[in-house]
Amino acid sequence: MSEELGPGGKKGALMELLKGKEREQILELFSSVEFCQHCLDAMESRGGEDEQQVVNPWVVSAKDGGKIDYDKLIDKFGCQRIDQSIIDLVGRPPHVFLRRGVFFAHRDFNHILDAYEKGQKFYLYTGRGPSSESLHLGHLIPFMFTKLPLVIQLTDDEKFLWKNLSLEECKRLARENAKGIIACGFDVSKTFIFTDFGYLGGAFYENAVKVQNHVSSNKVKAIFGLDGEDSVGKTSFPALQAAPAFPSSFPHLFSGKDDLRCLIPCAIDQDPYFRMTRDVAPRLRYRKPSLIESTFFPALQGENGKMSASDPNSAIYVTDSAKVIKNKINKYAFSGGQDSLEKHTKYGANLEEYAAGRMLTGEVKQRLAEVLTEMVERHRLARANVTEEMVDAFMKVRPLPNMFD
Repeated sequence: MSEELGPGGKKGALMELLKGKEREQILELFSSVEFCQHCLDAMESRGGEDEQQVVNPWVVSAKDGGKIDYDKLIDKFGCQRIDQSIIDLVGRPPHVFLRRGVFFAHRDFNHILDAYEKGQKFYLYTGRGPSSESLHLGHLIPFMFTKLPLVIQLTDDEKFLWKNLSLEECKRLARENAKGIIACGFDVSKTFIFTDFGYLGGAFYENAVKVQNHVSSNKVKAIFGLDGEDSVGKTSFPALQAAPAFPSSFPHLFSGKDDLRCLIPCAIDQDPYFRMTRDVAPRLRYRKPSLIESTFFPALQGENGKMSASDPNSAIYVTDSAKVIKNKINKYAFSGGQDSLEKHTKYGANLEEYAAGRMLTGEVKQRLAEVLTEMVERHRLARANVTEEMVDAFMKVRPLPNMFD
């Protein structure tokens, strides 16, 4: 913690003026360096027109048609960039998402690599908020990157709280999304998929309540920008996303392994949830989870936002036909090219062949449509083979004795 917050700084002076309950409340606020970052984030996010970009679990946008500034996000959130020295520690050819900087930031990923080098086990935790009938390409990123052993949380309760959807519809969408996730090729003997409505209870709920007991309403409101008009469900929900980061939430999987490390692959807009989780973990005598965080899969319209289920024209869905994919790309995809053949041939754009003026916008879009159609078709065929019985098998609460084999 900075000198300014030390005994002789502003915090010390403030303590001299306050007594009793007020003093206790202020001490709680200053008890965490990570929470101080939460407060700064909240103030920045309410900065109005001067704010150049908005990145939180619900909104991702850069203003004035610009790009998301990931260096600014790293500085704002307080995470670390994944540099070549971290990639070299992996000790094997890196995944293409690491090599190309799709996963670009982390929290304590080096601790996971150190544990792996020592032969220590860890598990992966990622998730999805099921608000649409099917996944789009942006949703696939963590599942394509994630291997085993793995727990996957489907936050159907979150979508009930934040979206204008019935409880029954949220539960149905969770199962439909589970089919799309299973189609990515996960092993049922090493993967546990659960919905909050289906699994909540027992040790999982105990951990969620422990988190709730150590995080005040004011903290949650500051971290997530909630106010007095938001439901109490929204205030309490973040603890439910925190709970899977602790192995004791899954006694059927990790009984007696409460010190097991957890690595969370996620997009960087989920960072506020897990800063809160890491903040509270030591007070529960749990390990802080590690994070490896990705950039956003850009919307078709450009890099000023992400593909979003709330805007079907911004995204390519894994259920889109070849014709739909081609039409979306031709109509909505931002190319970065010049506005005429003459200008494009003379000035180029921003890809090697494209920049040299040897490929035209239409040719680039045609190639993109071909690549995405092939990818979507592979996923569609795999999803067609996922049955309701398979979904039940992945979601069954059961021991997985071969999880770490």
